Amino acid sequence: MEVARHGSGARAVLEALASQVHPVFMLPPLAASAFGAVLAREFVPVVGVIHAVAIFFALYTAHVKDGYVDFHIRGEDDDHPITAAGCRLVLATSSTAFFVCLGALWWLSGVEAALLTLPAWLIAYFHAPQLDTNPVSATTGYPLGIAVSLLGGYYVQAGGLSPVVLAFAAVFLLLLSGIKVIDDAKDYEYDRSIAKRTVAVVLGRDRARLTAYGLMAGGLLVVLLLTALSVFPPSAVLAVLAFAAVALVARRAESELATMLLIRGSYVFLAVLVVAVWYRPFE
Repeated sequence: MEVARHGSGARAVLEALASQVHPVFMLPPLAASAFGAVLAREFVPVVGVIHAVAIFFALYTAHVKDGYVDFHIRGEDDDHPITAAGCRLVLATSSTAFFVCLGALWWLSGVEAALLTLPAWLIAYFHAPQLDTNPVSATTGYPLGIAVSLLGGYYVQAGGLSPVVLAFAAVFLLLLSGIKVIDDAKDYEYDRSIAKRTVAVVLGRDRARLTAYGLMAGGLLVVLLLTALSVFPPSAVLAVLAFAAVALVARRAESELATMLLIRGSYVFLAVLVVAVWYRPFE
């Protein structure tokens, strides 16, 4: 069976397989898994590594399936490094690796840990061609995957879920969904030409941007509300102010620059929120 579409031999196959590793998209969910483990405060390295590896294979499955559908099924992409048969083989292999990790988590941390990790693969495998045809699931798929990674990373260590980690997951889902709407808007013309139903295509650019900032504002309001309820410490307000400042600057930028600013702003937001929760400097 030919796996690589370009070239032959082991090197061509390895290059084709390596092309599906996208650090920019893989690092945030992997970091969320690690962050969940850190929030648990009691870290068992073996369990943490297995969960992170499971998330990696879920992400790898998503990238291969997305390329397979967009190139071999829909004909939307100009090229793809893996043959159709190769994609099916790789999907089976990466999915098997994920479920092996899932079984290990079941054994080490219980059935609940496995069930909480399983949605990562479900979101990844069914993103294309099922979830990416609906503006809601197309927008929330990746942010939801990050939230699931965070919750799973915490649960496999702590054996339960705390109000703080649930709050983090909700905030990330809202904030990152807003950023995703703006990110999708930069491909508005292309998405419209292939009838891809992103929020920008369905609502139009202006209303999509309002929706995006509404989602991000919702995430920030959740932080303020949870601070008032003492779920987050008072210093968490600094994270809100930091991201709000970036969002105000990004509001006047075009979609590509706005996305870049907001993603970096989300890193600052996360860093300040982590420091606030971990060290509680004002208490």
